[in-house]
Amino acid sequence: MTLPPGDFWDYLRRATPARIALGRVGDGLPTARVLEFELAHARARDAAKANLDPAALIAGLAAWRPVLVRSEAKDRATFLQRPDLGRRLAENCAEKLAPGSFDATIVIADGLSAGAVQAQAAPLCKILLAAPNCVFAPPVVAIQGRVALGDDIAARQGATLAVVLIGERPGLSSCDGMGAYITFDPKPGVTKDAERNCVSNIGGHGLSLDEAGRRILAIMALARTIRRTGTCLKEDEALDLLLPAPGTLNQIA
Repeated sequence: MTLPPGDFWDYLRRATPARIALGRVGDGLPTARVLEFELAHARARDAAKANLDPAALIAGLAAWRPVLVRSEAKDRATFLQRPDLGRRLAENCAEKLAPGSFDATIVIADGLSAGAVQAQAAPLCKILLAAPNCVFAPPVVAIQGRVALGDDIAARQGATLAVVLIGERPGLSSCDGMGAYITFDPKPGVTKDAERNCVSNIGGHGLSLDEAGRRILAIMALARTIRRTGTCLKEDEALDLLLPAPGTLNQIA
């Protein structure tokens, strides 16, 4: 494809949300680019400080009787300043998690982008809950939660797998990304990040919800077979085991 000399950077900008070829005025950036940066930075700050509306999430998942809990971080400011508190379940919430014997539990946590979770977590959760041959605990909505909070929740519910849907750290090109962290046999305070698998950049300019669901379910299926996640489980190997189902979300055998 041949492009006119002046159109090269415009062509690339249309292909990516990344900040490229910003230009120069003397020793600085053009005013328009500086203002664009400041706007993107402000949006990222707002996304990180925004609060989740748990009632709307719970209403969207009412058929599965979701449970509402919170971490030890009492508010958003504390959550951002004290990551350790976001990893621990508030004491008065433990009694809400009825013990049982489940294959998996889904935890929806606000993380660092509540807006991403608000928009995308419920429909993705429904895709996962519809998976055959997997018994799910009641889904949990966690306020001021980080990834490791799912370890405690899964252990209390008696779930073999924890799937944490959580808002990712906002950036200058995207504030609405959500991640999914899958952990086999999570142990509160013991499980390390290397023992988790992550499907990232869900929504916005990233993965569609159907594709994210396909990948998460593939990882879950392989995890239940090899009884491991993290560095012992490769996503490509999990996807290779999928049975093709043209036109629909692939099903896990």
